[in-house]
Amino acid sequence: MSSEITIYTDGASAGNPGPGGYGVVLISGKHRLEKSEGFSLTTNNRMELMAVITGLEALKIPGSRVVIYTDSKYVADSVEKGWVFQWESKAFKKKKNRDLWIRFLKIYRQHNVRFVWIKGHNNNIENDLCDRMAVEAYRKNGLKEDTGYRPGEEDSILMDDKE
Repeated sequence: MSSEITIYTDGASAGNPGPGGYGVVLISGKHRLEKSEGFSLTTNNRMELMAVITGLEALKIPGSRVVIYTDSKYVADSVEKGWVFQWESKAFKKKKNRDLWIRFLKIYRQHNVRFVWIKGHNNNIENDLCDRMAVEAYRKNGLKEDTGYRPGEEDSILMDDKE
């Protein structure tokens, strides 16, 4: 039986939409991996979700036990409260970030994943590091295009997004 893998994630954007980035820290025993990337035009929620996806996609062994620490209620609640599975059953009709949720579910189902919501900017060393990495990533030159982002679909967590 493999040991549990811990993943810390954070996403950030300068404006919503605006340039954005994500930061991820994966920890498994003595192993550690840090990843980040920036995009020229995106939203905060897309970067929060992209951080989680990137962390899960970095795992090499299917069936891994994973705990993801995130300060994103959007991501944690969407999964832990089952909203994303309802959205999926309705083909993500009128839901934002469809492309990323589909990508997330594909990798999510390959592992045993549990989410833990943590308060952001609250002196959690790894979450604070992810935040700094996300901001540094979008401040770099030569940012990638978030090809799934559609202007006009700015993220706001609305009550109807939860159904």
